[in-house]
Amino acid sequence: MAKPPTDITSVRSPHSFKVTLTRLRTQIESKGLKLFAEIDHHAGAVKAGLLMHEATVLIFGNAKAGTPLMVLNPLVALDLPLKVLVWVDTDAKVWVSYNAIDYFAGRFGLSPGSLKSISGVSKLVEAALS
Repeated sequence: MAKPPTDITSVRSPHSFKVTLTRLRTQIESKGLKLFAEIDHHAGAVKAGLLMHEATVLIFGNAKAGTPLMVLNPLVALDLPLKVLVWVDTDAKVWVSYNAIDYFAGRFGLSPGSLKSISGVSKLVEAALS
């Protein structure tokens, strides 16, 4: 895997692609978050006659967590709801990647304390992979 930018957190999954995706969906639902969309990039590539490894983005969140951040800076809406990418690299390893919370602070000029409402994404991923 190419070294990811520091504003992206990538965690290797001990599970298969499908199991990782299912476990993440389950965690999202169990936390009372709304799964807004699921984008299967692999399926899109296949429909276009192209090849690529499995890659699916889950878009999720809730208004109580995101709205206060968008009130502080409306441009935060460009990166909310939260997104988690489940993908397979060229060595057939499964990864889960998401924007690092510090990324939001730097990109949008927010204090780390204001990001508490969305900082649980790392724990959500950790729980799904354990």
